[in-house]
Order: sequence, then structure tokens, then C-alpha cells
Amino acid sequence: MDSEQLLYEVNELNHLFRDSTTIETLLDKAVEMVAARTHSAVCSIYLYSPEERVLTLRATRGLNPESVGKVRLRLGQGLTGLALKEMKTICEKDASQNPNYRFFPGIFEERFDAFLALPIARGISKMGVLVLQRGTGESFIEADIRALETVASQLANIIENAQFLLGMHEPRPKRPPAEPLPAAQMKLIKGKVAAEGFAYAPAMVIDKQKSLSFLLDRRFEGQYSLDDFHEAVARTAAQLEELQERVESKLSDAASLIFAAHLMILKDKAFIDEIARRIESGVNPPVAVAEVSGRFVQTFLASDNAYMREKVNDIEDMAIRLVNNLIHAGEDTRIYRGHVIITRDLYPSDLLKLSSEEACGVVLVGGGVTSHIAILARSLAIPMVIVDHFDLLSLPNGTPILIDAEIGNVFVDPEDQVLDTFHSQQRVRLTVDEQAKRIQPQTLTADAVPIRLLANINLLTDLALAAKLKCNGVGLYRTEFPFIVRTTFPSEAEQFVIYSKVVDSMQGKPVTFRTLDAGGDKILSYYHDIQEQNPAMGMRSIRFSLQNRAIFSEQIRAILRAGVDADLRIMFPMISSVDEFCRAREVVLESLDTLARQGVAHNDRPKLGMMVELPSVVELIDDLAREAEFFSIGTNDFIQFMLGVDRTNDSVADFYLPHHPSVLRALNKIVRAANQSGREVSVCGDMAHEQQYIPFLLGIGVRTLSVDPAYLLRTQQTIAGTSVPKAEATAQAMLARNRTDEIVAILSAQPAVD
Repeated sequence: MDSEQLLYEVNELNHLFRDSTTIETLLDKAVEMVAARTHSAVCSIYLYSPEERVLTLRATRGLNPESVGKVRLRLGQGLTGLALKEMKTICEKDASQNPNYRFFPGIFEERFDAFLALPIARGISKMGVLVLQRGTGESFIEADIRALETVASQLANIIENAQFLLGMHEPRPKRPPAEPLPAAQMKLIKGKVAAEGFAYAPAMVIDKQKSLSFLLDRRFEGQYSLDDFHEAVARTAAQLEELQERVESKLSDAASLIFAAHLMILKDKAFIDEIARRIESGVNPPVAVAEVSGRFVQTFLASDNAYMREKVNDIEDMAIRLVNNLIHAGEDTRIYRGHVIITRDLYPSDLLKLSSEEACGVVLVGGGVTSHIAILARSLAIPMVIVDHFDLLSLPNGTPILIDAEIGNVFVDPEDQVLDTFHSQQRVRLTVDEQAKRIQPQTLTADAVPIRLLANINLLTDLALAAKLKCNGVGLYRTEFPFIVRTTFPSEAEQFVIYSKVVDSMQGKPVTFRTLDAGGDKILSYYHDIQEQNPAMGMRSIRFSLQNRAIFSEQIRAILRAGVDADLRIMFPMISSVDEFCRAREVVLESLDTLARQGVAHNDRPKLGMMVELPSVVELIDDLAREAEFFSIGTNDFIQFMLGVDRTNDSVADFYLPHHPSVLRALNKIVRAANQSGREVSVCGDMAHEQQYIPFLLGIGVRTLSVDPAYLLRTQQTIAGTSVPKAEATAQAMLARNRTDEIVAILSAQPAVD
């Protein structure tokens, strides 16, 4: 192979492409040149579309020329797709023997055994693959590979420039969408657990970007009348009101009107009249609903008001319900009932809708495991797995799906053997009553050291389970949920009703209210005063509350009134300095003074504490211990900010490491300072219920853990199997290491606890 001449000629392509009328002409020249200089029977170039995640054959010398533009591979599919996905060169003496080999009939590549695929990329941007093939006994040697990797690098620069310059003058051709992978090629997909449980049911794919367009493209066989339409409107309104009642029952919160927008649209005279006029002109009612709804969607999307743009989801959901009631009159038209939902976007209100209609489980494509959606799913007892496998969005509706949200597996059309295992696991799962029988009223370590086990409360329905499982109180009530599920800020009176139920359910046990933790991944859809590039580090949590003192004061007064006779604790989130804590405390003191002057019954001696979530407080912890009466370590955010890792971004999930040496040493410093100052310190993030980390937490002196009610029994059992001396030895060994792999080895060596 004349590698020097090849490199020279490829360089010359930079000049030649100016004379090419299309990218195709340029690529044809490239494959001819590379094939000739490398003495290869075949040279092909595949270009990658990041929007479609598809590789398309764009030029070849040696294969059937009619295959150009027709051979398409998803990222990771076949040896060619695998080379680009893993960004590595693949060299095979006999490609057909590799299990990843993909055969395409009619392109005539079966005559060639030796195979070489080289990814074409610019930095981390995937651009395509250069593929060379030879006959039997003509394998590529190391020198060939090194030279061709350089060629692929040069091609990346040429292709990038050519696509940019030529793209300015010619429209990109429309390509047919890639065919979805059959279920057989998606048998087992590994994901991450967001909310534990199992589910086996037919799939329903919800892609918000396509839901209404699907309705517009659908052909309706039946013909329906104007009377049918009006009857469908009435049925839809009745169903939505019933669903609203069901949601209120689940939340124990009558103000959470998540279906209010749907009902308002149904009662909008202009909306109904426009559909009726189209029906009277001869348009089939389901088509009329889809067309008018589509026009409303476009109007809302064009609005400058972000709240109006978000209402698009409600219009689409309502339109689908209305059409289903038209064509399935008299049938159960709860859309999601008895299905595993597969979707890429999910808001808290969406999850409440799924729960109200008795969806079996959720597969969320993309997203962060520790996001607020996951916390809400746990409270609603909806099994949820998060996966990075976008092919699932093209899965046919009705495909059987098994979610194992204990370990994070999703099985597509599972085999009988897998189902047998699933059913046996279901039989041994403990019911709430069985958990209540097993849990002990006091949590003790193996050497009888008492540990306080508190409950995190997200929705009011969590309270019954927490009480049944004998928790020692509420270590964290997330007050943002009553804000998130509404369409506007809840009033002081509404908050008082909710908070009173939290206090009453604990019957004298301590109750910790965390003040509003809005922002980041906890979006208030009705608040759009600030548009931020990086909301996780923007106007959120205590910053938001201090900037909106009227809202903050209303919340504090509602908490103080609700906790009149309680062991009441108020906790401020995302405190970054002593000054910030003191400003937040001042709001409480002002509220106490206001309620006293008004003669309103309230708790006049609440304990005031803070969440430890920001690295800035680590060096101030001794100073803060002189101001705050207690600390609660929110490990999810603490790890995120300590390591600079967005916990809702799946692409950097591997960098989110609770066992990072800096995280462990910082936790040790915080707990030691709190204990020396006589301040109670608890852990309320995910580390508190993760079995592998509990010995470390006990070993550094944590004696209070706060976990979601579903984890109370398991956490107690883990504590019961751990002695403090062994935990201290484990913690010291972990703190002495400065490499995460060494810490992983220590964690792996810990005995499992049943």
C-alpha cells in the first residue's frame, strides 16, 4: 500500500471539492482514490445523521452502486455502526463470523471476508465511517490500519467543510425515516432504577412531539355525527372530573387541579363551535377534532408566554381523549390503564395522570435517576426505569414489556423463562402489611446502638405508609410538591390544610418541614419571571424564597400555624453562607412576631436548621453550627455540586460518585463538626437508603437517617446487620484512600445484608 501517496492525494481533495457539484461527487472521488491506493476490492463511506442516529451509505467502489442511499444502519448496528458508536477501529479477517455482522442482500459484499471499519469524527462529533473490504487471505495489517486512521481523520475535515459550504446552496434531501428495530433486537435493555417495583403489561409509547401529528395522520374508518361529537364531549368532561377526584384522593389535596386546563378547553365555546362548524361542512368528527386541536397547538406554540406554550401538552392529551370517546363510545377509555408507558418527556402532572389512570409502570428514555420525577414515582408506587435507548420510542404499541425496577432491566416481549422468574419474584415481594409485621419499633445496630429512622414525605399518601412502618418521625417533608402540582402558588390557607395533615399523622413525633425548594429540576410551570441558562445553579431554593419574601412569609406562617402543638422543625434548603441562614431565620422571627400580634395560635419555638448541599458550607460548618440547631445532609445535591456533575444529565452519570474521596471526607468533616457542637445531623439523600453506604455513614457518626417510606424496612435490616466498630473500621479504611477504585474494592468486600 502506497500510504504516503494516499495521504497526499486525500489532502488534495480539499481543493478538488471546490469543483464538485455535490458532496456525492466528492465522496465518489474519495472512495475511488482510497480503494486504488490500498489495493482494496471495496471502499465505502457512510455518513451519520445525529438527528436520526442513522448511518447511510453515501459512496462505494466495489459494492452494488444501487445500494447507495438505501443501506442504512442505526448507531451501534452491524460492525459499521458499532465502530462509530464505540469510536474505535474494527478489523476482522472474516467479518461474517463476527456476531455483530449485518448482512444486506443485493449489495454483493458476501464475496469479501477481510473487513476494516474506521470511524470518521471531528472531536466528539460523529460524522461517518470509512469501510474497506478485501477477499479471503488479504487481511489488513497494522501499517494499513495506522495509515487509514490518518486518512479517516483527514476525511472528517473535508466532509465537514463540504457539508457546510454545499449545504448553503442546496437543500438537504428528505430521507425516509429509519425503520424501527424489531422487538427481537431489543430483548433486554439495561437501565437505571428510578422507582422500585415490577410491571408486566403491553407497551404504550407516548412521544409528545408526535402525539397530535399521529392523530392527524390517522385514518378513521367509521363515520360519526355532530350528536356523536357532543356526546363524546360530555363523556370526556365526566371522565376528567372523575380522574380529578381520583388524583385528589391519592394526594389528599383537593387543590391539585391537574385536569383543570383540559376541562376549560372542553368548555371553551370557540373551540367547540369551530369543531361543530367543520362537522356540519362534512368533515368527519375525529378529523375535525384533530384539525382544530392542531390549530390551537400552533397558536399556543407561537405565544411569547411560556405558560401558554406548556399548555400544548394539555390540548394534545384532551384531543386524544376526545377522539377515543368518539370512536369507542361506551367503552373504558382510560388511555393509560394497564399499560407500561414509554416516553422521553415526563412532568409531575403527567405522572399524576398516569397514576390516576392506573398505568402499570414507566420507561423514561433519557433523564436523571435522582430527578424529582423519580421521587414522585416512588410516592405514587409506579415502577420506573430510566434508559438511554431511543429505539424504544419506535416500538409498536401493544408489545409486551416487563420492567424489573429492582435492578433496572427492561425486557421486550420476554421469553417464558423470564416471565416465570418474574412471577416467582412477585410471589416473594412483601406487602405493606407483611413489612409492618417485620419492622421493629426501635432501630438498633448489631451491637444495640440506637439509630433514629425517619421518613421522607413527598405526597400526603406517604404518611399512612410511614406511620404503618413505625417511623420515628418525618425527617424531610418536601413542601415543593403542593407547589409543583398546582397551576398557581398555593395560598397560606391551602398550605395550612396540607401541613396540618402532615403534623396530625405523626401524633407528636418530630416533623421537619423543608421550605420551598423550587428551581433546578423542580420547575413551577406557572412561574416564568426568570429564564436561566443553568437553573440548577440559578435563582432556586432559599434564594428564590428570599427574593420572594411575601411567598416565603406565607409558607412560614402556614407551617407555624399547622405545627402549633408539634415537635416542629423548619429547615432551609441550599444554604450557602452564614449570612443566608441568618436572613432566612429573620423571616421566621418576623412571622412569629406577626402571628403573636394577631393572636393566631402557632408554634412559638420551632427548631431552625438547614440542608447541607453546597461545598461552600463545608469550610463554614463550625460557624453554622453556632447558628443552626440541626443539619440535614442532602447527599444528592451535595454530590452533584461537590463534583460538578448535573445529576439529571445521563451523559455524565458515570461521574456522579457518592464514594468519591472528596465527598466522603467532606461528609466526615460535617458530621464530626455537628457532633462536637452537639447539633443533630441526619442524612436524607439517596445514600441514606443505599445499603452499601449505610456502614460508612454509621462509621463516621451519623445516628439519624431519613428515607422514603418504601425503604424503611430494608434500611432497618441493613442497620441491624451492622455493628458500630465494624462500621467505624470500614469508614476509616475508605477515608484513608484517595482513589475511587480502591474505595469500590472496600465497598464490594462488605457482606450482603438480607
